[in-house]
Amino acid sequence: MGKYENLAKEIVKNVGGKENVSSLTHCITRLRFKLKDEGKANDDVIKNMDGVVTLMKSGGQYQVVIGNHVPEVYADVMPLLGLDEDQADHGEDAPSGNLFNRAIDVISGIFQPILGIMAACGMVKGLNALFVAIGLYTDTCGGYLVLNAIGDGLFNFLPLFLGYTAAKKFNLKPMIGLVIGAIMCYPTIQNSALSAGGDALYTLFAGTMFESQVYTTFFGIPMIAMDYTGTVIPVIFVVYFASKCSKLFNKIVPDLVKFFFVPMLTLLITIPIGLLVIGPVATFGSTIIAEAVMAVRNASPMLAGAIVGLTWQILVIFGLHWGFIPVYINNIMTNGYDNVMMPFFACTFATSAVVLAIFFKTKDKHLKEMALPNFISGIFGVTEPAIYGILLPLKKPFVISCIAGCIGGGFYGAFNFRKFMMGGMGIFEFPAMIEPDGSMGNLIVAVVGVVITMIIAFIATMILYKDDPKKNAEVQTEDTKQAPVKKEAGSLLNASEIVSPMSGKVLKLENIQDDAFASGVLGKGAAIVPSEGTVYAPADGEISALFPTLHAIGMKTDGGAELLIHIGLDTVQLEGEGFEAFVKQGDHVTQGQKLVSFDMDFIKGKGYCLETPVLITNMDDYLDIIETDKKEIKAGEVLLNIVK
Repeated sequence: MGKYENLAKEIVKNVGGKENVSSLTHCITRLRFKLKDEGKANDDVIKNMDGVVTLMKSGGQYQVVIGNHVPEVYADVMPLLGLDEDQADHGEDAPSGNLFNRAIDVISGIFQPILGIMAACGMVKGLNALFVAIGLYTDTCGGYLVLNAIGDGLFNFLPLFLGYTAAKKFNLKPMIGLVIGAIMCYPTIQNSALSAGGDALYTLFAGTMFESQVYTTFFGIPMIAMDYTGTVIPVIFVVYFASKCSKLFNKIVPDLVKFFFVPMLTLLITIPIGLLVIGPVATFGSTIIAEAVMAVRNASPMLAGAIVGLTWQILVIFGLHWGFIPVYINNIMTNGYDNVMMPFFACTFATSAVVLAIFFKTKDKHLKEMALPNFISGIFGVTEPAIYGILLPLKKPFVISCIAGCIGGGFYGAFNFRKFMMGGMGIFEFPAMIEPDGSMGNLIVAVVGVVITMIIAFIATMILYKDDPKKNAEVQTEDTKQAPVKKEAGSLLNASEIVSPMSGKVLKLENIQDDAFASGVLGKGAAIVPSEGTVYAPADGEISALFPTLHAIGMKTDGGAELLIHIGLDTVQLEGEGFEAFVKQGDHVTQGQKLVSFDMDFIKGKGYCLETPVLITNMDDYLDIIETDKKEIKAGEVLLNIVK
């Protein structure tokens, strides 16, 4: 297990345990669970976990938004579910939810596993094209050929990768899916190879958009040859058909010979039908989709681009953008470029510019600390942390980013902005916008669109965004926090006191051994190294949370302060051993009432630190939270002054 072991355990526990999880995958920022019963999940607990940005339910998935380090959390969650990589994406035989949700679930399950490597290969391919265009080297040198192989390998043999991921999604053995993808890329059955070998035998569907020349037959049955390398839709449908065949053969083939007869029969049935019927029909369908999408887009390019730019971030929030990924890939593979979905490119930079403006405008130190890394993340194409962590909570900046994205998208639509190869994110997408002949006109449109979008978003945010007045007073110099000012604040403002829940040594929060608590992101307050194993109520109020492990107590005082008392660090792993509770969640308690006792020697003997943070978690509701300057404190003495 890694450094996110504790977070992983809490997530698994609160999604209803491993027995409630049908499948798990992840994208750039989210853990995407498929739960058997979402009603068993503790939504509020997960949403408020340290390390979780937010929670979304969409497309039949239970999406826990983590941030850029989601792969590490995913790696720690997987062993707790008893799944390995080959099982991670398996869904139920009959997916739940309406047809739309099921479609989104299938699409995301197939494409998510390869998006990272697809972006990486696309970046290499794009940079290779850029370096040739600027004359750094020629497209005939060995260096170009090797880099082009790195960039092109995945895209040329895309059916292999999609065959593998689709097989996992459809509960077919992944190696069978991989073999199906390999067969569909087999050189001698491609249309380009067959057409180069001689004249056509005859033509089918002459005079229609499906006109196809037949160069060979399968035992007398005409085979409409297609070029399947680099395609998307045909292999997915063929693998789906194979999954049904495999399921049937698993029922009727004796166990003694099932190991090799089931895959053999599956391939013998699937491949001929796939090449004779499913592949051509799926390819024709791809052509129809591309033509239909282009017809809609060409009706009003500017309006189409503006709609994409306006709605893209809303789709991202709910995970519905996955429904459009195949359209984007299909357009590039069918037409050689995409100009339908690419207006979303403006949204990435609209978000980044809004966050940058907030960095300069806000006086909220916590918000300022969040803004800069989220700006950098957005420039590199990952905007979800900024959307969930900053824009949505503040509301108005999110609206500004959508409007700026709309304007940028409209500009891109009007100037026929295109992307010619898949891969890359954020600024790394620019090389993929160089036209195949090396001309830079389309790239200039891309850059101008980014500049327009960012200027509009930045200026609008600088003009319209204002900090919450309650938060303005949080930014003070250290001098204003000295004792004389504390007294003045207490006399002039509405101040209240929180007494210490235990006796011991007082530590500044930033000095404790847990980075999450020390950063102040979970709340402001102080920490105590206890000298005795009893926790008393620090004020009159209600016990809002008593964790089953008894190591942490949440409380809402009658004055409105929300408190968290976390006994020791990482003590959740003791699972309640060494602790005893004298209250339960929902109880109303009075100051000084005994809440929990704990065995200090036992906890220390197990190797756990007893530093106990005492936090005001709704810190944004207060002008200031001032900790005592005492080094030692007794239970009942004033620990915190909170000024409202």
